[in-house]
Formats: sequence, C-alpha cells, structure tokens
Amino acid sequence: MIPERPRQWIEEQRGLGRCVCVVLDAQNELEARTALLNGRAPDRYYSVYSQTPVTELAPAGPFLIELDGTDTERLSELLNAPERNWGWLASLAPGDLPLWLEHWRARVLVSARPERALYRFQDNRVLSRALRHLSAEQLPAYLGQAISVCYWQGEQWATTDNPAPGKYVLPEAAAWLSVPAPSRQQAFIHAHNARCFLLEKHFPAFHRLAGQLNPFEWLSGKQTQALQWGWVEEAQLVFLLIHSLKHPGFELPKAWHPHPHETAALHFERVSQAAEQADNGVQL
Repeated sequence: MIPERPRQWIEEQRGLGRCVCVVLDAQNELEARTALLNGRAPDRYYSVYSQTPVTELAPAGPFLIELDGTDTERLSELLNAPERNWGWLASLAPGDLPLWLEHWRARVLVSARPERALYRFQDNRVLSRALRHLSAEQLPAYLGQAISVCYWQGEQWATTDNPAPGKYVLPEAAAWLSVPAPSRQQAFIHAHNARCFLLEKHFPAFHRLAGQLNPFEWLSGKQTQALQWGWVEEAQLVFLLIHSLKHPGFELPKAWHPHPHETAALHFERVSQAAEQADNGVQL
C-alpha cells in the first residue's frame, strides 16, 4: 500500500491531468530500475547520463521514468522504504519528459577541482536541502518543467509546487550549488564523485584493484582514512585514491602517513610534494 501523503499527491496530480514521474537513483536500486523499465515504452523513460560526457555511468545514474497505474506494486515498495534514499517523485505536463531530461542534463555536470563533479539531483536529500534554501524566485530555474515534487525529507513526506514551471537557461551562478551541506552528506557526495572520477579517468587501475579486493570496501576504507587524517576536501580524497592505486597493496607508503603533531594541511602539502617528486612509473 502506498503511504497516505504520496498517494494523495499522486491522485491530485493525475486528477489535474499531469503525468507522474519517478526520479530514480539507480546506483543502489538496480533491481527496482530493471523492474520499472521492463516492458516500458522507450519514450517513457530516460537515463540522464546517457549521451553525456559520463555516458559510461548511465546504468547506475539517475533515471526519469513516467509512471502509470500498473506501477503501483513497484512504486509502493519504494515509497515504503524512504530510508533507502532512492529518489523522489515529480509531476509534469504531458509530453514534457524529454524537455525535463534536457533540463537536468544541463545541470548534472559541475565544474569542480580537481575534475568535473556530478550534481546528485536524484538524491532526495540533495533535493530536500535545496528546496529548504532556495527562494521562490530561484525555484523555477532549479525544477524546470516539474510542476510539483513529492519527496522524503528525512522525517516525513513533503511536497513543493513550482511557482513557474518551464524552460530555463542554466544560471551563471546556480543558487543550488551554494546550498550548505551537512558534513555527513558532504562526505557521501565527495565519495560518490570520487568513485565516478575513478571509473571515468582511472578505470584500468580500478579494475585491477577489483580483481584483488572488494572495491566498495576499499573505497569506504579510503574515505574513512581521509576523514581520520582531516582530509575533508574532495580534492584530497581524490588524491588519496589515485595515489593509493599506484602503490603496492593499493595503499600509500607508510612514509606518506601523517607525522605526530602534523596538521592536516601540512600533511597534505608534504605528501603532495612527495607525489610530485616521486617517479610514479605506473600508468593509470
């Protein structure tokens, strides 16, 4: 059974002649993605990363899926497990799904150091935080063609209406990229971006690691190590991952570990200089 608040919202949106879509974060929901796409017409769902510079990440990236009455069972499973943070719901005018796809494709790639990062709009926590901080004037450029959205905000289901749905050019300074993130969520986003970076830029080395170790446990361990060292910036985590891949056992040399009473900033500066001076030899 679908929870009451999402059910009421879905009925209201469909009663107004709107299409209801799910924004699905397929990275941890491959089974749900497969079930939802099975037998669905190809013009009723889209992979956002497909046909972009990160197309190789498309299978595990966000999907926009137009729902109908036959999806009740699959949708109920998702809506009754909001703690999985699988995504969120949106309503669109009929025929607007391709336009909304282009809207998000223009917004998912974010310029960031040391490499391009991905804006995880498909994460309901990211959406919820943005909606709390954006003004009514800023919402349309963020939500685009979406008329209304329904999402789990950590404690309960919530809905937000777009005051002016439509097509908007990406602002030079996108307000949603300046929304402060809680430290735990920032760490999660950094880890996700670092993983995408390795898959895109260092796949052969990451593939070698996967032949010897559990890659997800290794990534989690590296993130924990970075936090223990006080390396909280995304660039520092990426540095740790790249240079760990280059060394035996996929670990940094002991000499690169922090010295007693060494600050995180001095530690990173020292190791960065050592990396520049080292003859790495390994081509990733």
